[in-house]
Amino acid sequence: MTRPDLVIFDCDGVLVDTETLANRHLVKMLNARGYGITFEEARKNLCGMPMRAVKDRVEAEGHLLGDDFVDRWYGAMPIIFEAGVEAIPHIETVITAVKKADLSYCVASSANVEKMHLTLGKSGLIAHFADVLYSASMVARGKPFPDLFLHAASEMGVEPGRAVVIEDSVAGTTAGTAAGMRVFSYCGDEHADHEGLAAAGGILFDDMRKLPAPLGIA
Repeated sequence: MTRPDLVIFDCDGVLVDTETLANRHLVKMLNARGYGITFEEARKNLCGMPMRAVKDRVEAEGHLLGDDFVDRWYGAMPIIFEAGVEAIPHIETVITAVKKADLSYCVASSANVEKMHLTLGKSGLIAHFADVLYSASMVARGKPFPDLFLHAASEMGVEPGRAVVIEDSVAGTTAGTAAGMRVFSYCGDEHADHEGLAAAGGILFDDMRKLPAPLGIA
């Protein structure tokens, strides 16, 4: 495949192993407000979306979460991840290959910048990305809309068609595809929605060590 000029990484589930802890807490918050959802349903249907979009979706179904829902969610982050955050297995292999190939790279996440600093900091990855963090809070519409990826590419000075996205969620894969970018969808997690990722246009892979080759930087 054609070597890209920019690699855009999602954060949660691509760089850091946070999805299980975060989604278990999200389920507790939603259940407490009378919204019946299981962990498996949250992973499949809400993963990758900005929390404000999750709130809008749930409230559209008639379950009021309160004006402070998003603030309460982010306020719980230090407690959720107080025991530490692990990097996704072998992600540093990808980061090293991208740097060695002298490719531009950045992070584009549904999370706010403070959460990215927290999780990337605890995992030891923040030094790679501290100056290139883009959040859904910076655009009008988060994933599954393309706005965030288009914003990140613009800020990095790269045409969308010359960028690739590394994602793990259906919402993120949909957003990257809509932005006109190739999307490599990581499905190494046991809860990955293989069918949904493929239907959204993702190029599936299940081991980070397999990624440099299709990027043309092995």
